[in-house]
Amino acid sequence: MTLTPASLPWLAAHEFRLAWRDTVAMMTGGRRMRLFGWIAGGGTVFGIMLLIAWFAVRPWVEAGIVIDKQALVMISGMGLLFWTVTLSQALEAVTRVYYGRSDLDLILSSPASSARLFAVRAGAVFVSTTALGLLLVSPLVIALVLQDGPRWFSAFLVIIALAAFSVAIAMAVTRLLFRLTGPRRTRLIAQIVAGIVGAGFVIGIQAAAILSHEGFSRLAFFQSDAIIAAAPASDSLLWLPARAALGEPMPALLLIALSLVALVATAALIAPSYGRLANAAAGLNHVRGQRRPHKRAFRPASQRQALRRKEFLLLQRDPWLLSQTLMQLLYLVPPALLLWINYGASSGDGTFIVIVPVLVMACGQLAGGLAWLAISGEDAHDLVATAPLSPATILRAKIEAVLAIITLVMAPLLLMIGLAAWPMALVTAACAAAAAAASTTIQLWFRVTAKRSMFRRRQVASRAATLCEAFSSILWAGTGALWAAGLSLAIGPAVLALLVLGIARLLAPRPG
Repeated sequence: MTLTPASLPWLAAHEFRLAWRDTVAMMTGGRRMRLFGWIAGGGTVFGIMLLIAWFAVRPWVEAGIVIDKQALVMISGMGLLFWTVTLSQALEAVTRVYYGRSDLDLILSSPASSARLFAVRAGAVFVSTTALGLLLVSPLVIALVLQDGPRWFSAFLVIIALAAFSVAIAMAVTRLLFRLTGPRRTRLIAQIVAGIVGAGFVIGIQAAAILSHEGFSRLAFFQSDAIIAAAPASDSLLWLPARAALGEPMPALLLIALSLVALVATAALIAPSYGRLANAAAGLNHVRGQRRPHKRAFRPASQRQALRRKEFLLLQRDPWLLSQTLMQLLYLVPPALLLWINYGASSGDGTFIVIVPVLVMACGQLAGGLAWLAISGEDAHDLVATAPLSPATILRAKIEAVLAIITLVMAPLLLMIGLAAWPMALVTAACAAAAAAASTTIQLWFRVTAKRSMFRRRQVASRAATLCEAFSSILWAGTGALWAAGLSLAIGPAVLALLVLGIARLLAPRPG
């Protein structure tokens, strides 16, 4: 069937083709055989998640699910956790509608309606956001359906409604940012907001649980007597999503209707301005920023000092770096708060068994991201290669810049740990340094030529590097936890971490 050019179905088919190509490219990295690995690996992970969900809900089902205030608080709290993830995804996706596509100049110069194009792309964002939400919640829902009946299928309707609300909020926030800050700053601010939203609620719940002496457990926080007592009555409209998830038909239909009306109304209000704002955003790629010259006088420096300063300036000027690494930095807040609350406690009270692995894991992941930016994400690699410097000197300066930033981030936390219990500070410093060094080394072995704008898709270059980096950070975190507990078993994860590093060296491509 031939579709009418510039019609809604024609534009929708165009968006579907581009989305499919983008998805396949991200999963396969240009190699079709990797798609089978993704299917097998994804099926295995989904099966594990389903198994965990099965045993997690089984005691609740066996005890008899009673729809009381405690159950409503638990379901609503977990729903909010899922919703923040979908809202963060929607904010990033809506931002890419304005900034992330290279075909806007061509389409907007055609007779196609920009408002119609925005409607189609808003629908595509809604579909992708809904798919993410359904993927995250489906193991839990399937486990409940198998054990308690088909009424839990209505939870999927709640996810669809929450995705619609997320996209509507994301479109409104992005349009407001265009109005308040202009196209030059909207992308950065929107990405920062997305990172804060994605991690903010989880971190807030963890912080509240720590302050209420519930540790890191979010479930324990939702089940606490204080939260249940402060919650509204069972007949409050606040519990509408929870009751819809429990299979009550009227709340489900009302929630779906309200969410779709909000989505359509927001898209209709914003669509007329899409062409103008998208052109303004696209024009930024062709305009050089006006930077004021530094007032500091030139000072002589060695080659390595000049290279390190150049890396620091690039990391400082990168508009995407803050938004992409912000979530990793935000996850350092709960352990810092836990350390602050338990300041002065003995090293044997269990506090450091929680803090040490979290800091080590965050350090390894942050080092991996920064190392990719410095080593593989060098936009001017041809220019740097023509400098009268050896490649080893250039790489050494990049690695020193990355490790200096890691040290700057970790130093305040290590100082707090050292004042409380200096042996735990040594344990944390040693394991964090090992995790950061391993992640940086893996990125060095698997280095590629790429652009910094590809930071979000850096895992596509090599699945082996991604897996090795993740396993290495996890194993060094486990080493830190066992070492902090005073167990000699800590040598086991450390040996496995070194083994992972050896495997990464064997898998790394050899220079031609």
